[in-house]
Amino acid sequence: MLPDLPDLRTAQLLAAVRELGSIGAAARHVGIAQPNASRTISALESSLGAQLLTRHPRGARLTPAGERAAETARRLLDAARDHARTLEDIAAAPTGSLAIAASNTVADHMIPRWLAAFQPAHPGITVSVVVRNSSRVFDDVQRGSADLGFVETPSVHPRLSTEDITRDRLAIVVPPSHPWAQRTEITREDILAEGLVTREDGSGTKLTLQQALGEEAVLQSIVELGSNAAVRSAVLAGGGPAVLSELVVLEDLQRGTLVEVEADFISGDELDRTIRAVWRGSSPSAPAQAFLRSVTNVPAPGI
Repeated sequence: MLPDLPDLRTAQLLAAVRELGSIGAAARHVGIAQPNASRTISALESSLGAQLLTRHPRGARLTPAGERAAETARRLLDAARDHARTLEDIAAAPTGSLAIAASNTVADHMIPRWLAAFQPAHPGITVSVVVRNSSRVFDDVQRGSADLGFVETPSVHPRLSTEDITRDRLAIVVPPSHPWAQRTEITREDILAEGLVTREDGSGTKLTLQQALGEEAVLQSIVELGSNAAVRSAVLAGGGPAVLSELVVLEDLQRGTLVEVEADFISGDELDRTIRAVWRGSSPSAPAQAFLRSVTNVPAPGI
């Protein structure tokens, strides 16, 4: 027959006697009267048929058997504290659903990494993700169909709260056969005359590019496409140059199937952009807060 599980109060007394050197000090530490502590230890000794303490006028000293019992009592208490913290975490963990609207770049290259880190630690939260351009992300969040949005626009929505999450950079890319691939730099006039394969109006990529060109510049779109993947495919097929996130063309640049082109009118940071979270109100929902805490611990993918 298996013995009864040990009483934690008794374990606390044994561990405290080992640490403090007397039953009286141990009783005060545990929060019981000294006579009750003495009776508890004596009852344990009787049940074991072994002496755990040697009492003397200045306190108490553990016997070898008492040392063994006190050491396992310490490990038992450590495990009990871990168990209590786990229960507290479970009780405090948010539950419910989290609707996310994310721009194309974020949805393709960041959301999967974020979910891989978030979901095992938050099994009580059901996450759904829709892919929009940045302008539509703002719309979804503002009307409440998304609890949390992720965008990379140069400016933020005036009626939404925001938090900076990470950075991204756009690159002007062409296939190796394109004339620009042989040039050291291109000019604003080159871009405006040639035109680009672009994302649709309202995308963060196109808004950032327009800001870098200047609001007065009239950008000619060779073709407008609704996703980064489609733009990339068009460039690879020779459809024209484009501006895309480095995250989208990472492997192409490493393999040499696309070439990044420098522009003489764009400073080093004009094609850098901030990935931001947006939400309604002053504070995001509890599931959204948990998600934001999680993503800040996930390293950003880089080139």
